[in-house]
Amino acid sequence: MLFKLALRNVLRQRVRTGMTLGAVVFGVAVLILAGGFIQDIFVQLGEAIIHSQTGHIQVFKRDFLEKGTRAPERYLIDEPEALMSALEHQPGVEAVMGRLFFAGVMNNGRRDLPIIGEGVEPDKEARLGSFIQITAGRQLAKDDQDGILLGQGVAHNLGLAPGDRATLLVNTGDGAMNSLDFQVIGVFQSFSKDFDARAVRIPLGAAQELLATPGINQIVMALHKTEDTDAAYQATTAQVGAALEVRHWRNLSDFYDKAVQLYDRQFGFLRLIVLMMVLLSVTNSVNMSVFERQGEFGTMQAMGNPRRQVARLILAESLIIGAAGAILGMALGLLGAALLSAIGIPMPPPPNANVGYIATIRPNVWIVVSSGMVGLASTLGAAVIPASRISRIPVVDALRQNI
Repeated sequence: MLFKLALRNVLRQRVRTGMTLGAVVFGVAVLILAGGFIQDIFVQLGEAIIHSQTGHIQVFKRDFLEKGTRAPERYLIDEPEALMSALEHQPGVEAVMGRLFFAGVMNNGRRDLPIIGEGVEPDKEARLGSFIQITAGRQLAKDDQDGILLGQGVAHNLGLAPGDRATLLVNTGDGAMNSLDFQVIGVFQSFSKDFDARAVRIPLGAAQELLATPGINQIVMALHKTEDTDAAYQATTAQVGAALEVRHWRNLSDFYDKAVQLYDRQFGFLRLIVLMMVLLSVTNSVNMSVFERQGEFGTMQAMGNPRRQVARLILAESLIIGAAGAILGMALGLLGAALLSAIGIPMPPPPNANVGYIATIRPNVWIVVSSGMVGLASTLGAAVIPASRISRIPVVDALRQNI
């Protein structure tokens, strides 16, 4: 009976109900759109990092990340073929590839430029690097034994274009100097501007010849689905030896971790703003409604209804409005997300990046449910104080409002 009476009161007070309902629907829809937008940033940023630099999982010798950049030749995985073959048979694994890192100097015949280099397996890296754009020339191929792929910044600084030749000079593991001549096959643009300013890529065989070693520094795993990374990480950790370390892609990118923390704080602040906006709007609407209905509540108490029942009636009305607003807001938010995703939102390059992207709205179950709960909680919270206040008004004073 309480909820039946509350529903009748909600339908009777159409103007107040409409104002309150509109505020709740708007707040819930905004939270879903904002949360889905930030979720899309997380997904696209993660995919850009995975498919331009890190892969999903990396395996290397311990302390390689901390100390190996200065002396990668000291952290080589010797005879990695057996381990790579075993990792390829894990469920969900698309490809397993080796990388060999080096630092040296590139010469174009006129000037030198310090570079960081990667020896890669061209065909596998081309499939993994779907976020790498070739701005001139083409990708490295398996047959390009003397081919080199230049970062956009390297090509610009040395004035090199596809078809030109350049020389790499490096130190081998035993301290000797070695050099090889390469032909520029293409120029690439990755997610990171700093990486493009210093990086070059050559075939793995050429890098091993240049460094006079049969080993590699990293085993990189590419998966069919990024969602399978956690399971593959656990399986890989159990499979490799104690001398090797396994890293998840999230632990390989400090930029991604900081970006997630920043956007999480921003979304938390936005949720607080929307909550306060809905709370104030609903509080104002409920207060006005309760003030106008003082005579009605006084009559209820005069007829024997206890004060607690009056307070419960007000809360029940707010619960009905909040639930309806949450459901309608979730539906409107999902509809808006679908429409905006179909259109696409052009975005500029993120900080320290070269490439812009088309954003969409990706609301997950948690975002939708939590947004609806925020709308419902704010509506109920706004009704608590008015319900408590009206239940304490003396019956005589409340009845006087009917005169």
